[in-house]
Amino acid sequence: MTQVAAAPRALAVPDLSALSVALLLTATVLIAALAYYFLAYDQGAVSVFGSDTHIHEFVHDARHFLGFPCH
Repeated sequence: MTQVAAAPRALAVPDLSALSVALLLTATVLIAALAYYFLAYDQGAVSVFGSDTHIHEFVHDARHFLGFPCH
């Protein structure tokens, strides 16, 4: 008797509609834009959210690590 090994199955690709792809892309772009704003432009005193939120201080070291000047 000869045993034949079954061929490995390829990973199943989820069936995504154009609408779901557009929603995922939109959400990704919005999250990336918010992250970029907080890391690159939010300066505390000129913050969109006001000068008392201090978001700048939470991302201060990450700004320097990524090469954004902030002083």
